[in-house]
Amino acid sequence: MNKNIDNLKICYIGGGSRKWAWVFMKDLALEKEIGGTVHLYDIDMTAALDNEAIGNRLMAESNQEKWKFKAEGSLKNALENSDFVFISILPKDFREMAIDVHAPEKYGIYQPVGDTTGAGGIMRALRTVPMYEEIARAVKDHAPSAWVLNYTNPMSVCTRTLYRVFPEVRAFGCCHEVFGVQKLLREMLLAGGFAKKDEVRREDIRTNVVGINHFTWIDGASWKNRDLFPLYSDFVGKYFESGYAVDGGHWNDTMFTSGNRVKMDLFKRYGIMAAAGDRHLAEFCPPSWYLKSPEDAKSWHFSLTPVSWRVENRDTLKQKSADYKSGRDKMVPKDSGEEGIRQIKALLGFGDFLTNVNLPNKGQMPHVPCDAVVETNAFFSRDSVTPVITRGMPSALRSLVVQHVQNNEGIVDAAMNRSLEDAFRVFLNDPQIAPISRTDARKLFDEMTCGTLDDKSGYR
Repeated sequence: MNKNIDNLKICYIGGGSRKWAWVFMKDLALEKEIGGTVHLYDIDMTAALDNEAIGNRLMAESNQEKWKFKAEGSLKNALENSDFVFISILPKDFREMAIDVHAPEKYGIYQPVGDTTGAGGIMRALRTVPMYEEIARAVKDHAPSAWVLNYTNPMSVCTRTLYRVFPEVRAFGCCHEVFGVQKLLREMLLAGGFAKKDEVRREDIRTNVVGINHFTWIDGASWKNRDLFPLYSDFVGKYFESGYAVDGGHWNDTMFTSGNRVKMDLFKRYGIMAAAGDRHLAEFCPPSWYLKSPEDAKSWHFSLTPVSWRVENRDTLKQKSADYKSGRDKMVPKDSGEEGIRQIKALLGFGDFLTNVNLPNKGQMPHVPCDAVVETNAFFSRDSVTPVITRGMPSALRSLVVQHVQNNEGIVDAAMNRSLEDAFRVFLNDPQIAPISRTDARKLFDEMTCGTLDDKSGYR
C-alpha cells in the first residue's frame, strides 16, 4: 500500500448517521498524522449534507486542517478510488425495527436489542443482505482494493454477505462489545486493590477472543502477565447476586447499562468469560435462562430497550444536528476509545496492532465451518489483517455457538436466494423461537415479513 497519507479518500456509507459518523468526526479532529477527505453517502442526502457542514465546522473550530467532509449524491462517486470504506447503516427505519422487537412479545418472546439474532435479528438480516449485496458489487466495481470496515448489525451476516458477493473484498467487522469486558476487568483490579487508577487502561488488559459477534468469549485474560481468571472467579463469587455496573453506576441508569449478572452466570456455567454486553448475550441463550419475561430481565439487571425510546432519541439527535450545523451548539473533539482510526493507521504502516475483529474463518476457529464469519483477535500491520489462531470453543459451549453460526449461514443463503421458506426453517431453529409451536412460529414469521419486507425486496 503506497498511499498519500495526507490525501486519503474515505468513503462513509451511512454518512448521515448521528451516532457513529459523529464519533468518527470527533476522533478525526484529534488525528494529526494522516489526512484527507471523508466522502459521505446516505440515502438521506439532507442528513449527509448536514454532516458535511457539521464535520467541516468541527475541523475549522479545532484548527484541524488535515480533514475535510464532502457529501456525495451517488454511491459510485463516494466509492471511486477510496482507500477505506466505512459502512454504518440502518436497514429501513424504526417502523420496521418496532415490528422486529415488539411483534414477538405477543408470543412471550422478549428481546433487549433485536438486531443480531432471534426473531428481530433474522428479520433485520433479510432486509440487510440485499443492501449489502449492492454495496459489495459497488465496492468491487469502484474501490476493489479498499479496506472495508463494517459497523452494521447483524455483523456476522453483513460481513459474510460482502465476501459471498466479492470474495476478494478486504473487509472486517468492528465491534466494541469486548471493550466493555476489558473495562470490567479493569474495575475488578481497582476494586480489589490490585492496581491504582492511573496504572491500568482498558487496552492494557490482554484478552484472547473467540466466538461470533455479540456472542463473544474470552478464554484467556491477563494484565502485566498476571492471569486474571482466578481474580475474576473470586469477583464473580462476590458480586454475582448484587451485580456490578462499570464506572460505579447502577444497572438501570441507562437503557444500555447492566449489572453484568448474565456474564457472571455464563462464567459459572462454562468456565470462560462471556465478552459481549448482557443485553446481547441473553438473546443467544435459551429464553428460559434470562428472558422469560421483562421482570426476569430486570432480575438479571438489564433492560429491554423499547423502540419508542430509539425514536425519541432520534428526534433529540435531529435537533442536536440542527444546533451543531447552525453553531448554536458546539461539537467538541473527543477520543471515543473506538479503534477505527488506529486500525487505519496500522494498515498504513503506523505500527502494528492487535484487536478483535470479525473475519471469515480460515482456521482461526476450530470446529466452525470454513468461511463462516467469526470474531477473534487479529494482527494489524502494513496492508495486512491476520486472524489469530484460537483453541476454539470448550466442548460444553460449542453446540450453542455453532448453532448460531449455522443459523447465520442459513439466513445468508435464504436471503441471497430470496427464499422465505428457507428463511422460515432458520427461524424455527433459533433458540428464541424453539419454545413456541410451529403454528405460532409461522403466524409470527408471516406477520413480521409482511410488515418489514417491501414488495421490491424480491422475496417469494
